[in-house]
Amino acid sequence: MRLSRLLSHEGHEVTAWIRSSAQSFYVRETGAKPIIVNVEPLSAETMAGLFKGEDAVVWSAGAGGGDPRRTRAVDRDAAIRSMDAAALAGVARYVMVSWFYSRPDHGVPSDVPFYHYAEAKAAADSYLQGTDLDWTILGPSSLTEDPGTGMIELDGERSQVTRDDVAQVAAEVLARPETIGKIINFNNGPTPIAEALGTLA
Repeated sequence: MRLSRLLSHEGHEVTAWIRSSAQSFYVRETGAKPIIVNVEPLSAETMAGLFKGEDAVVWSAGAGGGDPRRTRAVDRDAAIRSMDAAALAGVARYVMVSWFYSRPDHGVPSDVPFYHYAEAKAAADSYLQGTDLDWTILGPSSLTEDPGTGMIELDGERSQVTRDDVAQVAAEVLARPETIGKIINFNNGPTPIAEALGTLA
């Protein structure tokens, strides 16, 4: 929702995939066009048809945790199919919204519910890095509902970042070719977002 609003206000045409038609009004309020779709059973070929004509894909779909089966189905399997779909549709630019410690050695204990999410994201992110897409992986730290600051720090120790600032970073990387092929872990911090991302050139 936050990213759709930012991109729409910048003059971009945004299509937002959502699960429930009840959310359509709120998506349209952001300036985006809603498409009602459940990504769990969707094939790569069907996704590719929906991606046709787009310039970029930003993947932020998630199962919301709790159910390991759904977490694997959405955060790993559907995410991977979306990468194949982007390639089939000729949409090279792909931004994955992940999390700060997303890697195979994430360190989350297997008896913690979050483990299934960590495993799913690590698998999806690893797959993405092996594709020919122009990918960027965003690794925000713990999310807050505080107002956006427009300020971040890259890497460092995991801390917190506002959802508003995550949306701003996602919008910014779409316009920055120097972020292609980069994993960007970030917290709120002392540096303006554009300036911080500019150091990746």
